[in-house]
Amino acid sequence: QAQLMESGGGSVESGGSLTLSCAASGYTYSGHCMGWFRQVPGKEREGIAHIGGDGSTSYAPSVKGRFTISRDNAGTTLYLQMDSLKPEDTAVYYCAAGKWGYCYWQAYRYNYWGQGTQVTVSS
Repeated sequence: QAQLMESGGGSVESGGSLTLSCAASGYTYSGHCMGWFRQVPGKEREGIAHIGGDGSTSYAPSVKGRFTISRDNAGTTLYLQMDSLKPEDTAVYYCAAGKWGYCYWQAYRYNYWGQGTQVTVSS
């Protein structure tokens, strides 16, 4: 059974950094799209970064230049390096995986999800 599990969330002051990890098991994600989403209460889940099967990356304008997505060659661990954090980055962060190499921004296109990890940035 395919499973994703995030870790690395926590509380940090504005301007600080955090690194999120997502451990994948039960499925071969190598060559498939994986992404990071975030959600705050009352709002839709927002795609912020994804990495395609060919290793290409893309970022939402709100995080571009501050966040970096990467994964190991085996496709078993996905990372999100978050620098220059702002209070508006406060959210629950989720990793997701699809069954194709091409990435989409829409959450419904992803087949597998982690349980989420809270990131809180204080001013």
